[in-house]
Amino acid sequence: MIKAVFVDFYGTIVHEDGEVIKRITDIIYSAGKAENKGEIDAFWWNDFQQMFLHSEGDTFETQRDLERKSLQHTLERFQCPASADELSGLMFAHWVKPPIFEDSKPFFEKCPLPIYIVSNIDTADIMSAIEYHGLQPAGVFTSEDARSYKPQKALFEYALSKTGLQPNEVIHIGDSMSSDVKGAGSVGIRAIWLNRFGKEVPEGVESIALLTELFEKEILA
Repeated sequence: MIKAVFVDFYGTIVHEDGEVIKRITDIIYSAGKAENKGEIDAFWWNDFQQMFLHSEGDTFETQRDLERKSLQHTLERFQCPASADELSGLMFAHWVKPPIFEDSKPFFEKCPLPIYIVSNIDTADIMSAIEYHGLQPAGVFTSEDARSYKPQKALFEYALSKTGLQPNEVIHIGDSMSSDVKGAGSVGIRAIWLNRFGKEVPEGVESIALLTELFEKEILA
C-alpha cells in the first residue's frame, strides 16, 4: 500500500536553471577564448560532474560550493576575466526564487497522500524556494542532510529512515532518469519519470507528462 509520495524539486516542481546557465555561457564565450559555446558547456558540466560524483560522506561539499568551484575552473580554462562569485550569484538567485510549473500547486493541493521533497540541493536554498511559492510539503530531505547526492542510495535511505516508511510504501517522482528513476529504484522504491517534454520513454520505465496525472491515472490506487 502506498502511504506517501517522494518528489524531486528542481526540474520537477520548479524550473531548472537552464536559462541562467545559458546566460553565463554567453558571458564566458563573449569575454573568454573558446571556439564555441558547446565547448564551454561540455567542460563546465564534466568538471562539475567529476566533483559531484565524489562528494559524499567526509568529502561532501554543498551544491553552492561545487557550482562555484566548477565555474571558477571553467573561467580559468577559457581565460575569461569574469568573476566566478558574480556569475554564481545568478544561479543562486534562481535557486531561491525559481519559476514554478503550472501543475505543481494543484498537485500539492489534490494529492491525497503526504508529499516529501527529496532534492539534490542545499537546505537553505530549497527552503527559501518552498516558502517563496507557499508550498507545504510534509517534509524536505536534501543532499546536505544526507551528505550524499542522488543517484547514490544514501539520500533515499535517509528519507525512508526519517519518515519511517518502507520502500514499497513510497512512490518517487522526478524528471531525471539517472538521479530519480535509477536512484529510487536502487533502494526498491517505485519510480515515476516525469517526462514533461515528450521524450521517448525507455522500455520498462513508468512515466507521466504532468504531476497531476498521478491521480488521473490512478497510480496511487
